[in-house]
Formats: sequence, structure tokens, C-alpha cells
Amino acid sequence: MLAVVRSGALQGIDAVPVDVECNTGLSGEAKPVLVGLPTTAVKESWDRVYSALSNSGFKVPFGRCTINLAPGTLRKEGPLYDLPIALGMVAAEGKHLKDAPFDAFLIAGELSLSGETRPVKGGLALATLAKQEGRTALLLPPATAAEAALVEGIEAYPVTSLGQAVAFMEGRLCLEPARPITDEAAARIDEDPGLDFAEVKGQHALRRAVEVAVAGGHNILMLGPPGSGKSMIAKRLPSIMPKLRVPEYLEVLRIYSATGMTISEKGLAQRRPFRAPHHTISDVGLIGGGSIPGPGEISLAHHGVLFLDELPEFKRSVLEVLRQPLEDGQVTISRSAGKVTLPARFMLVAAMNPTPDGYTTAQSQVSRAQIQRYRNRVSGPLLDRIDLHVEAPALSIDELRTAKLGEPSTVIQSRVQAARDRQEARFHGTWLGSNAHMGPREIRRYCVIDRQQGDLLQHAMEELKLSARAYDRILKVARTIADLAAEERILTQHLLEAIQYRSLDRDSV
Repeated sequence: MLAVVRSGALQGIDAVPVDVECNTGLSGEAKPVLVGLPTTAVKESWDRVYSALSNSGFKVPFGRCTINLAPGTLRKEGPLYDLPIALGMVAAEGKHLKDAPFDAFLIAGELSLSGETRPVKGGLALATLAKQEGRTALLLPPATAAEAALVEGIEAYPVTSLGQAVAFMEGRLCLEPARPITDEAAARIDEDPGLDFAEVKGQHALRRAVEVAVAGGHNILMLGPPGSGKSMIAKRLPSIMPKLRVPEYLEVLRIYSATGMTISEKGLAQRRPFRAPHHTISDVGLIGGGSIPGPGEISLAHHGVLFLDELPEFKRSVLEVLRQPLEDGQVTISRSAGKVTLPARFMLVAAMNPTPDGYTTAQSQVSRAQIQRYRNRVSGPLLDRIDLHVEAPALSIDELRTAKLGEPSTVIQSRVQAARDRQEARFHGTWLGSNAHMGPREIRRYCVIDRQQGDLLQHAMEELKLSARAYDRILKVARTIADLAAEERILTQHLLEAIQYRSLDRDSV
């Protein structure tokens, strides 16, 4: 007999439909045949399914049986087909699931040898696929069902075992669908205050620059000797960023779900993502990829922070792949298995020493040529895409000894949120989320300066030998400074402050 069960396959962070076709009772050698471009992990599913069927009290098919994962042109990976294959085999035998409503369900899940279910990645993507296809429900392991329940209009039923799944599909068992999370629960920030800006001593100019960067979603590079607080400040950035809105939270959770992290592992209450990969990371690790393309660090930092410490120590090829995602907010990866586009709208925060030995330029014992080679590891086009270049001077002994706390994160966050609210009202009805995302058209409309300010900026451009891209970056930063000051127009002091945030353009070694 033939039975067909609907499932899905992950492509990046999205899911595409897969039909699991099971045909039993065929004449020939008594062995299973699995077709449809399965990877090794999928081929191994039959051994798990065989044991799960036996240990759950179901008859193991006798004779030749064929399992097809359609379409055959799409490569399948992962253990999520265990449960649909097992249900298809039970239905194909004809004793159970004769009238099961398979057409209404999308089914996925890994099985243990005992027949218990285990979570699979991509719960949100599978639920979105089910909704697009007009299906009303999913049958998933409990942890995966908790994610899928976030998609409105879909009921995700959690099953803990193969036996429970069969009983439910036959109508012998009633299950409550997993509860969807309320908007308030999804959007709330972790009650644990965690890292706080009050712990940062001194560095008032750097704190101001970081506030400007977060308020406008701008990329920032901190240049200073070891111990000046660059990493300390970077790790506290999520504490002053605007709260995740529900759509943003779902986008972030969808990406993490595609990497195999479940809600129970990641936690519901969370700040914006903060990713800090080591400088030995590969191109694929940073932008994503693999035989079947999946998210990399820049996608895991979506709507959050990507922190690159010791920036010149990263391989040149790794840094150069950042250029396109920084401009477009997404990355397209092409492989033989297909092409996927992954979201990557992150705030780049980088840190580096002024010289190879870590000292300031005046104190360093290395030659000027060595210092220049060290800084040239970061290309000019990449530096152009970083809006703020800020110096982080070494702290004095008096600053280190002070017991006075700095301004807390909650106070800074309130100012940042107010600036972001102004930007949201300004860009209402567009895809733009902050000033950093403005294009040439928006810059002409919202970053208007008078003739005197234009002459001032032209003089700075000529003196600092800035590129056209840097010109636009200065205007966007000036717009953010004006938003923090609740000003409708960009004033001269806003423009001057934005110009001074190009320290690497001014610096000569």
C-alpha cells in the first residue's frame, strides 16, 4: 500500500515542502529503499525508524519497501523525517491510520530507538510553510512545537512518542496544541540587569560616541591600547539598545531555530543578539554556508551586535566578505545545493590597537612602516562602511581608583529609545529602521544642511581626503546627533561632532 505524509526541508532559514511517500508490500528482496537525494543522516533514519516501530508495538514491514522524499531534485538533510517516515510506514501497512487526516498536517520529528520524539531545528520555518500551504496544524516534538506555536493561525500539537502520534492521528487521544507566547512575553527584556554601563569608568567621549552609534544603528570602530575598556563597552551595548519588537524577536528566533537552538535553550526573555567570533573564524563561519547553506555569525547577529575584537587580526578575506552585507542588510549564498538569501542587518562594532605592540603611536617601539602595514590589514573600503572611528585613550590611575559609578544603562537606553522613536516616525511606512540604513534619496531629504555647513563639510572632506561614502556617513551620523538632541534640523555643532568621529581618516602615522 501507499501512504503520503507531508513534511518540509530547511533552505537557509525558510522551509520548502517535502512529500514523504511510503510504499510497502512490494515483491523483491526484503529491504528498505530510501530515495530522493537524502544525505547520510537521512539514510540512517531507517535504522531508527525500524527500532522505533518495533519498540512501539507496530508491525515492521515485511518485504521490499520504498520511501521517496519528493521532490527528488532537492537535497534532504537532518533527522526530521523520522516521524513522518514512521507514520507513513504504519499507514502503508493498512492496520492503523486508515482515515488519518494527513492532508491537514505537516509533520516532522526525530525518533529515538525507543520511539520517543526528539526536537528538530526549524520549528518556526515549518509553521510558516504550513500556513502558506493552507494547512491547519503541525505534529512536532514538544520543544519544536513551542516554537511553531508563535505563528498565528496554526495549531502545533506536541507528541512525545510515535505511539502517541499514532493514537492522536487515529482520534483515540486528545492533545492540547502548544500555547502561543503572548506579545508581551516575546518582546520583554530579561529582568536580569546583567552588564551595565555604570560599571564603565571614565571614557566619557567614547561613551558618547557609542550612544550616538546605537541611537542611529551605525557601525563603530574603537581604536585604543589594551585595557582602555573597548571590549568592556562593546559587551554592554545590548543593555542600551532599543527593546526588540515582536516582529524583530520572531525574525531572530527564526534564525536561531534554523541552527538547531530551541526556545528552551535560548530562553524567551532575551536582549538583542551579541555575537563575538574569534579572529580565527573562516569566511563560511562568518557569512554562512555549508553544503546546504545555513546562517553564519552575521545572520546570528541580525537585529543585534557583531563584535570583532582585534580587527586587523582577522583574515583579509574574512573582512572583505562583510562589505556587501553591511550595505544590503542581507547576504546571498550560492552553493551546488541551491541559493539562499539570509538576513544580516546587524550593527558592526570593531576594536583594534593603535599599533602592533598595543601602545599608542607616540609610545610604540615599532617603526612607522610597521604601524602602517598593521593598519592596512583593514581595507579602505571596509573603513568607509564604518560610520564612527573613535579613539579610546588609556585610563589614568585616578579614573581607575574612583568608586563613582557612571551613568547606568537604563538612562542611556531611554535617550536612545527616544531617538529611535523619532526615526521610526520619520521612516514610517518604509523598510528603513534607523538613520544608518538611509540611502541617497533619504539623505537628500532628511539630512539637509545650509550653504555655510556645506562649505564646512567640503573643507573637512578635502583636508581629511574622505571618500564620497564617508561624506554620506557623516551626514547620517549628524542626523542621529540631531535626533538625540530632539532637533528637527542638523545644526553646525551636530555636523562638527560627526566629523570628529572619523579619527582614522585624520590620523597619520
